Amino acid sequence: MSSIAMTTETIVSQAAEVETSRPFFSVRDIHAYYGESYIVQGVSLDIRKGEILALLGRNGAGKTSTLRTIARTGNPEMRQGEIWLDGQAVHQMKSFEAARAGIQLVPEDRRIIQGLSVEENLNLARVAPGHGWSLEQIYESFPRLAERRTQDGVTLSGGEQQMLAIARALARDLKLLLLDEPYEGLAPVIVQEIERILHSIKPLGITTIIVEQNAVAALKLADRAVILDTGEVVFSGTAKEVLDNAELRHEYLAI
Repeated sequence: MSSIAMTTETIVSQAAEVETSRPFFSVRDIHAYYGESYIVQGVSLDIRKGEILALLGRNGAGKTSTLRTIARTGNPEMRQGEIWLDGQAVHQMKSFEAARAGIQLVPEDRRIIQGLSVEENLNLARVAPGHGWSLEQIYESFPRLAERRTQDGVTLSGGEQQMLAIARALARDLKLLLLDEPYEGLAPVIVQEIERILHSIKPLGITTIIVEQNAVAALKLADRAVILDTGEVVFSGTAKEVLDNAELRHEYLAI
């Protein structure tokens, strides 16, 4: 093989390595405020495509505010930093633009629309045929929702509402799923069902950030973890590192 051919092959190989190592989603030094209250203080994180990241910390650490900043809700107000998703500058977007780009926030209150059935809630979320999951795909993965497709969404149990909220996100073009306290108030069997669903979408390349007070459950689900304390990152590493470090868990997670 000629030296020119070898050089070309090396360049292609190096380019492929860079592409595979590049984060799919990046938050770079974001600062956000509620009025003059400084809530998110220079948070940075990188996530590869298909990873699950547990965003942890005590109450008031800035976890939900970080999710809301990523989703570009406008509250809190981001005044510095950058957010990138698959090469797109999310920090320049409004909330509806971020949603169209593939970022879906499932808030703690789930926001199921009263007066609409399960299926109507799902249809309302769908943008157009060929975008996001079909109803058939959703019902295959969420058989409980299939059984209750004509039932008013707000009359579902808490766990079923959480499933509907996640399914509604999947009905759109989903790239980054943001989950705020998805296990809150749910029975262990329902938590296991939601974990099964989240594991099943990993191979599809859907990236997930989960904020959860049940830190052990979140860590067992996640690939990596970031711990916040008073709006700042105090740890970033693998989920196993947190599970294996009793001192870290006691100091920042009270477990």
